[in-house]
Amino acid sequence: MKIAISGGTGFVGAALTDQFIKQNHHVYVLTRNPTGKPEKENVTYIEWMHDNGELPTLSGIDAFINLAGETINGRWTDEKKEKILSSRIHATREILKIIERMESKPKVLINASAIGYYGTSKSKTFDEHTSTSGDDFLAHVTAEWEKEAMKAEQNGVRVVRTRFGLILAKNEGALPRMTLPYKLYVGGPIGSGKQWYSWIHINDVVGMIDHALNDDSLEGAVNATSPHPVQMDDFGKILAKTLNRPHWLPLPAFVLQIGLGEMSTLILEGQKVVPRKALDHQYKFMYPTLSSALAAIFDN
Repeated sequence: MKIAISGGTGFVGAALTDQFIKQNHHVYVLTRNPTGKPEKENVTYIEWMHDNGELPTLSGIDAFINLAGETINGRWTDEKKEKILSSRIHATREILKIIERMESKPKVLINASAIGYYGTSKSKTFDEHTSTSGDDFLAHVTAEWEKEAMKAEQNGVRVVRTRFGLILAKNEGALPRMTLPYKLYVGGPIGSGKQWYSWIHINDVVGMIDHALNDDSLEGAVNATSPHPVQMDDFGKILAKTLNRPHWLPLPAFVLQIGLGEMSTLILEGQKVVPRKALDHQYKFMYPTLSSALAAIFDN
């Protein structure tokens, strides 16, 4: 297969690229700066998002995976929030333009999204049948991003919207920051400790996207989360047990609110999300429970 990935040098994109290389697919990584990238067999770096509006020429692409967008990490100033939204919309529109120009269209567009689509709740359970999005900033961003991606259907392209949960890996994503207090023996519950963390191991993110590439019946929203979300206090206890560290020192909500501003809602609120569609389409999770996921991460 020939697979084009925007955001292919990032956390998820790099993991996908490595997996696709092992499967002998050819990966075309769309990047603003292709120079100086490490040479890999079956990987071609393609420059895109030119200031002059010039589009790259691609042909024979079987699938697009769109992961491009400004990181949500950091304080959400008005300027940062504008970049978070506009970068995602702009990148998706560029992909739509590329697809429009292609004589032979790709079979599928897998577009990143996030479980932030559902908004936050300590009591509700969300799955892909949840009909409405939340009313906060991230819910707005994901709803607009998904709406843009769905336009690929006008060119006969199957669209899968992968709503990522908290992605766990040893040296990437949020887990290293979550682990640090425990390594310093000061880990404990954050805020109320009752907020839900809908998490997923990075290998299952890769596996689920690979599954979506090959299952022609899978389309629309797909929650990329474990079937067993946990509340924050339980997450911390399992992490502490895995690291052989105590779970004892609470971090009050106001400390995060002062330090992170609006972004603190990601950590303090959360949502309970289950991957109903992945299970219905027979995806087999490698790490369905948090204890198995963390054991695998910290044994490596």
